[in-house]
Amino acid sequence: MSVSNKPIIWSLFAAGGTVTALLTPVLILIFALAVPFGLLDAETFSYTRLHLMLECPLIRLVVFGVLFLSLWHSAHRLRITLHDFGIRADGLAVFLFYGVAAIATVLLGIALI
Repeated sequence: MSVSNKPIIWSLFAAGGTVTALLTPVLILIFALAVPFGLLDAETFSYTRLHLMLECPLIRLVVFGVLFLSLWHSAHRLRITLHDFGIRADGLAVFLFYGVAAIATVLLGIALI
């Protein structure tokens, strides 16, 4: 009996979907509506202030976690969407989407070190 990697992929998919669903609307509200319309002070979200926040290792870990889970959720969602459209090149889709997610995860880790 072979060992399946489905539990790992599904857990990343579920966690990524949950994190993305909870945080994306808040980020859109803050950066696309509240700051441009003057509801929040633009200086609070300036490049310098955000750059200083990323000096904290805990903040970097949270940013990494959110982006990591969102990347893997998106990769799995794109793979399943191709399957739903009738494109049955699953081996290529796995290699392409999960490969891009893996490379992006490594680059993200390097960028946040």
